Amino acid sequence: MLYHIYNFIKEFDIPGLGLMNFLSFRAMLANVISMLIAFFAGKSIIKALQRHQIGETVRNLGLAGEGQKKGTPTMGGIIIILSMLISVLLVCDLSNIYVQLLVLTTVWCGAIGFADDYIKVIKHNKDGLSPKVKLIGQFSLGLVIALAMCFSPAIKMDEIVTTIPFVKAHEFDYSWLSPFSGQIGTYCSWGIYMLMIIIVIAACSNGANLTDGMDGLAAGTSAIVGIVIGVLAYLGGNLLNSDYLNIMYIPGSGEVAIFMSAFVGALLGFLWYNTYPAKVFMGDTGSLTIGGVIGVSAVLIRKELLLPILCGIFLIESVSVILQKFHFKRTKKKYGEGKRLFLMAPIHHHYQKKGIPEPMIVVRFWLVAILLAIGSLAMLKLR
Repeated sequence: MLYHIYNFIKEFDIPGLGLMNFLSFRAMLANVISMLIAFFAGKSIIKALQRHQIGETVRNLGLAGEGQKKGTPTMGGIIIILSMLISVLLVCDLSNIYVQLLVLTTVWCGAIGFADDYIKVIKHNKDGLSPKVKLIGQFSLGLVIALAMCFSPAIKMDEIVTTIPFVKAHEFDYSWLSPFSGQIGTYCSWGIYMLMIIIVIAACSNGANLTDGMDGLAAGTSAIVGIVIGVLAYLGGNLLNSDYLNIMYIPGSGEVAIFMSAFVGALLGFLWYNTYPAKVFMGDTGSLTIGGVIGVSAVLIRKELLLPILCGIFLIESVSVILQKFHFKRTKKKYGEGKRLFLMAPIHHHYQKKGIPEPMIVVRFWLVAILLAIGSLAMLKLR
């Protein structure tokens, strides 16, 4: 809104308004606005959640300190979503297709998460939305984003090319995966690309959801990832920078950097209340949303194949759950009694079961996330 107001009154040559021309200034402004909104509005939202007795129900899992978390307000993802969207609506170019898709993602995933939390907390059904319904919602979003990427005239994607490390020009063409040639091969390539988008978005959303099991873990990790995606979007949206650094140039993607700056600011503001001992939990309202935003933003700037490294924490958490279930079923079928590969999954609870304090686990996961983030950026210089 501020950006569009600036475009309307810029002819009056008011001193200082020219700063709105710079992506870097608008990105910093978006970050500060979302952080301040999360900080100041967060207290009121937490009190409202307490007043309506929207608190966390804790299962007896034998984890240290789990009793202290009982009754802590949940659905705090509302704080993240509101502060991020208000900042974006104020600072971003709302006519930009990438901003529109990210706003859609935020609302869509937020609605799925809110419905899940509502059923758990208000309706007192601990199962929440069924996994099938969640997946249908995530796959539907992925399909919408895929269709927009492939057919929107505002994106104008002539080739199905994305970014990978270790190769010359860092480009990977999805047509290489097609078993067919000619027109059929072209259709198959686009189909593979659309399927990849759907998988990436669902995987990121669920990965963030699984990571949200300790105070500050998901929010801190996601903020680190958001910074890297923002930097890549900023560089990729500038022709000179992308050419110098040999990064794929994507016209208009600079607005993604501003959105991700607001995203990071909202998470940092939320962390004020979510670090140990947490005064509020984000719930599925927050975790599904931040995962969805990360997945979609990576797709928009053609960096989706970097996510296994950049979002390594999400990947490890998800794989630990899959391995735990697979090993339990396999040993139960083979020996008649299921055995666990980890003391508990996701893996952060495994370390908690080993007696490591929760704050120490969270900080160490943050450090690993920082190393993965640095590695993701560094690998773009490796050929």
